[in-house]
Amino acid sequence: MNKLLATLIATLFVGVVSAQTPAAAPAASATPAVVKAEVKAEKAVVKAEKSEAKVDAKADAKVSKAEAAAAKKKAKAEAKAAKAKAKADAKAAKADAEDKTKAMAKAEKTGAKADEKATKTAVKADEKVGATKVEATADKAKAAATTTAVKAEVKADVKAAGAK
Repeated sequence: MNKLLATLIATLFVGVVSAQTPAAAPAASATPAVVKAEVKAEKAVVKAEKSEAKVDAKADAKVSKAEAAAAKKKAKAEAKAAKAKAKADAKAAKADAEDKTKAMAKAEKTGAKADEKATKTAVKADEKVGATKVEATADKAKAAATTTAVKAEVKADVKAAGAK
């Protein structure tokens, strides 16, 4: 009986104490200014994210276009080198027996020059692709920074609206 009575009294005290404490106020009072600021903030964030996605897509398209152009240039250079080699070899094959050695050496030299030119073209094309990738990465980073700045700005605006 003593335990039951002690439990009832303890429950009574807990009930009285909890009844006297004020109810917890909502974390952010939903005043019209705060609601308006939150809506405006959400719109700004969505707009910034949309813009960032657009910049990312453009940058990716730019890189893929540069890669396609580089592949086309490389293929063209390789084809040109192969054609030059074939022409030189054909010319060497037609040469007289006396001039055969000299013609073969000239054909090898022509082939080496054609390969060198094709390699240089490929390197230049790859260099251009690398530069485009760096530029695209920079564009993406700038867009991400802008989005982050907009998010921080609107967060501060909402906070300021709540303080009014």
